[in-house]
Amino acid sequence: MNCEMLTEQTPSSDPENVLEVNGAEVTGEKENHCDDKTCVPSTSAEDVSENVPIAEDTTEQRKKDRITYSQIIKEGRRFNIDLVSKLLYSRGLLIDLLIKSNVSRYAEFKNITRILAFREGRVEQVPCSRADVFNSKQLTMVEKRMLMKFLTFCMEYEKYPDEYKGYEDITFYEYLKLKINPNLQYIVLHSIAMTSETASSTIDGLKATRNFLHCLGRYGNTPFLFPLYGQGELPQCFCRMCAVFGGIYCLRHSVQCLVVDKESRKCKAIIDQFGQRIISEHFLVEDSYFSENMCSRVQYRQISRAVLITDRSVLQTDSDQQISILTVPAEEPGTFAVRVIELCSSTMTCMKGTCKHSGVGKFKHECDHKPFDTKNEQVEKPRILWALYFNMRDSSDISRSCYKDLPSNVYVCSGPDCGLGNDNAVKQAETLFQEICPSEDFCPPPPNPEDIVLDGDGLQPEASESSTIPEANSETFKESTNLGNLEESSE
Repeated sequence: MNCEMLTEQTPSSDPENVLEVNGAEVTGEKENHCDDKTCVPSTSAEDVSENVPIAEDTTEQRKKDRITYSQIIKEGRRFNIDLVSKLLYSRGLLIDLLIKSNVSRYAEFKNITRILAFREGRVEQVPCSRADVFNSKQLTMVEKRMLMKFLTFCMEYEKYPDEYKGYEDITFYEYLKLKINPNLQYIVLHSIAMTSETASSTIDGLKATRNFLHCLGRYGNTPFLFPLYGQGELPQCFCRMCAVFGGIYCLRHSVQCLVVDKESRKCKAIIDQFGQRIISEHFLVEDSYFSENMCSRVQYRQISRAVLITDRSVLQTDSDQQISILTVPAEEPGTFAVRVIELCSSTMTCMKGTCKHSGVGKFKHECDHKPFDTKNEQVEKPRILWALYFNMRDSSDISRSCYKDLPSNVYVCSGPDCGLGNDNAVKQAETLFQEICPSEDFCPPPPNPEDIVLDGDGLQPEASESSTIPEANSETFKESTNLGNLEESSE
């Protein structure tokens, strides 16, 4: 595997805080199967665009190179499809947790290379860093200065309360109208703060903008990272670390019911689909395991999601290895924007010659968003080769008291929310951990290999000071110092 390491701009004095970012295309065989029952075939390979290229040989070559529905089914193992559409903020809580716990040794990441916006019927790249702003041809010199002045204010807005005092009760969109012109309002609202006209207050919008700017430059020109092989790799990374220190996993054992003691009203065990009884003191579950009676008072919201596989990017460039995030604003007031993450084959989530788009939005009604439309008829549009549309219930804001007769030793974790980052999941995990183990540190750094005392080494003098830990692969720990030199910048 040929990996290029991208160093952070500001080096740190702490060599232990490392996170590997893969900046080159890699290959691998760890992929999931694509379910053809949910596949929606596109038009046949013989159907060609109305835009006929000038050269006939180019047309014929494009016909031969086109990816078809049958090809992606045949190469199904080359696709990893996440049901959750999320990215990692480079200074978010999850990145900090991966570095602190040294779980980052089990994962590799790629930078998001572009931030896109859908505007006036076309997709365009949005400048976000200082260099991008001054190199942009979309903005006039006056707009560049105005944007940089406003973004500089957002970085330290708490120091200038007079600038937003009195505007706390209005939306961020209304506040932007007072500060910058319509062109810049669109960029800041949809591609930097990543909110909509009615979704955020002034303070929330300023916080979101500051968070975006704060994450710029740590590992690249955008604030986001994406794990190779998809978001599903992250829980596997934590599972690997847990297994090294004795964690036990019962795979393919679905929960059929909870066994509750009548006197103490505590859960004593669970029964799996094989009738096997598994006993524990604490149970941490997602509420889909509960009975309908226990969830009868819960009111869920729905998150509309979609996964699309296309034959090209929504915005073609010289490189076909772009990783992008695209925001499609709401078509009508009161509806929600659609956020699309476009992944290329170098993320190990799709086969070469295709792009995978993962979209998310919360809708009141069915909406027909068409992020691939463009007014420029000379640009060939991406063809959808495979599509999946589904709803997921959002339980992120549901209180524990909403569940009926919930045993005191059963802890409920919500499913994924509609946010772009993972901060909510990390906060919830730490809160639940402190409730169960109040005297323990949450995801502490693993010990050094030389500090681990194995079974049978009790005669060593260090045995009295160290706990006994199951045998681990010491080679794994040694490799952690060679995972790249992405050191945290000094704050």
